[in-house]
Amino acid sequence: MAKLRASPSGPLKGTVRVPGDKSISHRSLILGALAAGRTIVSGILEGDDVLSTAGALRALGAHIERTKDGRWVVDGLGLGAMREPGSVLDLGNSGTGARLTMGVVATQPFTSFFTGDASLCKRPMARVTDPLKRMGAQILARSGTRLPLAITGSEEATPIEYTLPVPSAQVKSAILLAGLGTAGETTVIEPEPTRDHTERMLRRFGATVHVSDEKADGKMQRRVTVVGEPELRPAPVQVPGDPSSAAFLAVAALILPGSEVRIENVGMNPLRTGVFESLREMGADIRFENERKDGDEEIADLVVRASALRAISVPAERAPRMIDEYPIFAVAAALAHGTTRMEGLAELKVKESDRLSAIANGLRACGATVAEDGDALTVEGLGGPLPGGANIDAALDHRIAMVFLVAGLAARSAVTVDGTETIATSFPGFASLMEGLGASITPMNR
Repeated sequence: MAKLRASPSGPLKGTVRVPGDKSISHRSLILGALAAGRTIVSGILEGDDVLSTAGALRALGAHIERTKDGRWVVDGLGLGAMREPGSVLDLGNSGTGARLTMGVVATQPFTSFFTGDASLCKRPMARVTDPLKRMGAQILARSGTRLPLAITGSEEATPIEYTLPVPSAQVKSAILLAGLGTAGETTVIEPEPTRDHTERMLRRFGATVHVSDEKADGKMQRRVTVVGEPELRPAPVQVPGDPSSAAFLAVAALILPGSEVRIENVGMNPLRTGVFESLREMGADIRFENERKDGDEEIADLVVRASALRAISVPAERAPRMIDEYPIFAVAAALAHGTTRMEGLAELKVKESDRLSAIANGLRACGATVAEDGDALTVEGLGGPLPGGANIDAALDHRIAMVFLVAGLAARSAVTVDGTETIATSFPGFASLMEGLGASITPMNR
């Protein structure tokens, strides 16, 4: 396995761009493949996860290629025109790619076999397969509804109204994509709004989507409805920088004294910016400049300066807006003044790893005091650098790998991370980009 060491570093300085948004990259390829005609996608994340999704869509009949100027061309087949794949669809480490593609094939009249790497094959799929079965798909899986599994799509799929047991944009999106192949309206009810890239892009490609907020049992919930069997038309997509990736750079700049970093062209979808809201509550100096809208998505440049952070409490209802960013946010909490409590983190337990335990155990190894309490995490801030000196196993999780490399930059002693090859799934070039800003991150075999 690849191993990197992050050593105590001076201030970070410079202007950079992070790779394209992973969520939007997946969806642009999928909807481009379902539309009849040619879709051009610019700024796509060329990480392993998105490449796995592209490979699965090619196996289903779509023609997808990268041009010399870095754009991606998707020649879609039209809704309902995909063909039975001649081999197993291997989604690698991509939970998003696997779950969304399951939604796509759930209403296609053929059988598809899904697999992934060791990490993906441990992740639960019942939250997606249960509603897809209700829509008519036949699914056979290993115990615990894990990959590998087989899906035989229904020729006469049934639209459903489904209330998400827990907030999940992946599950919502899988159901909405399956709903495209049904006659009638398919509705997902969310107890808490989750990222809405799918809804925005469905409209862009010509589908009719209704979104409304309503009160039920004294609580607000969101209804998202897609009208089935639309004629999807190609649409150009410009993918903004991934806010989840930008969060790693932002936290690194905040906790290294004297830092000032400008991160250009970051997606600022309101359902993705919870981490920046939380950091600013902690006293972070983060400015949003050049705010604009490009296509369906809000975008801004972030200017981040090193700051003295103070502890806060992050409410459970904010979790859907920053679920992927809690790991790096916990590092900021460990260096802040006071005790930070984060609630509503159950979803972290079923990511590429059990991220809740991985964060807690890794921070303890670096010298922080951390407590897990059900789906909550409490971090006692040191008000300064972590002791560090730890050797962290990333457990095939790209975000955990990056989290503890950032932690090592602001520690008294270097932190070594095993399994850093997984970083390529979401942030190819992470280490070299950080080094360009002034960080000390070195391969252990060099």
